[in-house]
Amino acid sequence: MSGTSLDGLDLVCATFEKKTAWEFEILKATTYAYTSEWKETLAQLNQHSPKKIKEIEKEYICLLADKILDFTTDLEGIDFVSSHGHTVFHQPDKGITLQIGNSVDLSRLINLPVVCDFRTQDVALGGQGAPLVPIGDLYLFKSFSACLNLGGFANVSKKKGFEVSAYDVCAVNTVLNKLAKEKELDFDPEGSLAQSGKNIPELFEALESLNFYTKKAPKSLGIEWVIQEVFPILERFTNEAVEDRIHTYTRHVAKQIGERFTAKDTVLISGGGAKNLYLIAAIRSYSDASFTIPKVEIIDFKEALIFAFLGLLRMQNKINCLSSVTGSLKDHCSGQIFYPEK
Repeated sequence: MSGTSLDGLDLVCATFEKKTAWEFEILKATTYAYTSEWKETLAQLNQHSPKKIKEIEKEYICLLADKILDFTTDLEGIDFVSSHGHTVFHQPDKGITLQIGNSVDLSRLINLPVVCDFRTQDVALGGQGAPLVPIGDLYLFKSFSACLNLGGFANVSKKKGFEVSAYDVCAVNTVLNKLAKEKELDFDPEGSLAQSGKNIPELFEALESLNFYTKKAPKSLGIEWVIQEVFPILERFTNEAVEDRIHTYTRHVAKQIGERFTAKDTVLISGGGAKNLYLIAAIRSYSDASFTIPKVEIIDFKEALIFAFLGLLRMQNKINCLSSVTGSLKDHCSGQIFYPEK
């Protein structure tokens, strides 16, 4: 799994077993941090020509293969590798979504079957191609009424019986990390910068008025939206202290998230933002729901775990993409399967 916050590659080795319900066990999990060069390259991918993107993709596939081979050195009996790839473009309303790394070349390099490219089919069926994690929320984390992921973006899935609705809420670490860089930090540790700042009312109101928040689900976000809609607002307030800007944006995120839940909701929080103590406290101040922070293994690797599960469902030709979540024409089994040459 590689997310928009550019932390690195999350790799998980997991087993799944279907009893009365699906059960899982994480056997091993590691994050391979991106080098500063790769961070910069991936951050600027959407500005390149198709030819240049293809060139970078070849190098990226070699990087994926290198890390997968290192990760699996001491593992035996692997059935397949399920890969999210790294998102370059995501504009589903225009029928566009692109992740690099979805290639038979990866399968050849690691000599294992690869399941990948989970979004393209859904977009072709008129869906958002995202979020894809909710089917894992539905089957693997049944004891919670809702799941909240705080990564580059915040996305939520809410369960009602065997139905699930899910959507992206707002940008989180894609913005907070950019602001933290003004203090030469990769991120705001535990939200300490935000906690030390004060609210900028005009900035808060401008953020709250973004049109995306008035749209009904299903809906999803990409980095393009952040660049076009969020960054220009923040740039109008560069004369304000970065602590105040990051405080204001954190409060904005907390309000947008907190208002999605009622007192009846039991919410599992995962993703890097779960370690932002100030953000979590702010979310709780905007909601009466019950929020649970799980063990670090689930905070860090829940998305990678669920993409392994999506791959398993694809290998079994079972539904892994829900129309109630993405808005596609129908529930379907999404993803390509590549095998190494025999």
